[in-house]
Amino acid sequence: MRLVAEKKVLRVLDANFNRAKEGLRVCEDITRFVLDDPCLARQYKTLRHALSGVGSLAFKHCLVAVRDSRHDVGRTITTKPELTRKTVKDIFWANSQRVKESVRVLEEFLKLADRKSSASCKEIRYRIYSLEQKILGRNL
Repeated sequence: MRLVAEKKVLRVLDANFNRAKEGLRVCEDITRFVLDDPCLARQYKTLRHALSGVGSLAFKHCLVAVRDSRHDVGRTITTKPELTRKTVKDIFWANSQRVKESVRVLEEFLKLADRKSSASCKEIRYRIYSLEQKILGRNL
């Protein structure tokens, strides 16, 4: 992979690791503070830490080094649904979708560099599907 292409791939990975962990934190806080469910909160925390553990520490330092949020062309792009949340369930739903999409991007792009990490992301994604189903069946 050329250096420029590699930098672009690393930027994709960085953005999606951050997006997925942020979304998992929101879901975790909903299970912790809104549902008062220690079992579900622990599962989300475990997933967040599992995602943080994907890849090596040196690899993660590379991600921070290529970060360029000031010049990110997507930084100011928003849609109306992003600006509107009416219920806690809306917040949960939006963040759960964000997490699944981000983990899928990680799964695909990690195939270029680390197939083991890609497989870990696939496992995490399926665990998120199961957790989401448990939460959406509850009264938020």
